[in-house]
Amino acid sequence: MRASHRSLRDDYQVSCAELEVMIEIADRQRCVYGSRLTGGGFGGCTISLVNIENSAEFERGVLEAYHSATGLFTDIYLCRASQGVGAAGSRTGTPEEWPQSSSRLDEIGLT
Repeated sequence: MRASHRSLRDDYQVSCAELEVMIEIADRQRCVYGSRLTGGGFGGCTISLVNIENSAEFERGVLEAYHSATGLFTDIYLCRASQGVGAAGSRTGTPEEWPQSSSRLDEIGLT
């Protein structure tokens, strides 16, 4: 992820100062596996892979450090990777019988 971010920043020049600060802060957190910008860049957003057991710590650390460094507030959205898209018709049964995904926000009581 770090190499991908460097490429987006250096080769395609789609980063900005605010994203660079966010990436630097996120990468300093002990529970992060990597961070990079995502979307179209140019001030959009970042994505970080974080150990789920430390996600609240990561969130707190990034929010505080980013505000301290920039004077700006940011939003953090916790989500979980899923299997993603499958072949059409690959699910059996009715929608009510399909497995329901739970969000990390439910698990830590933020919903």
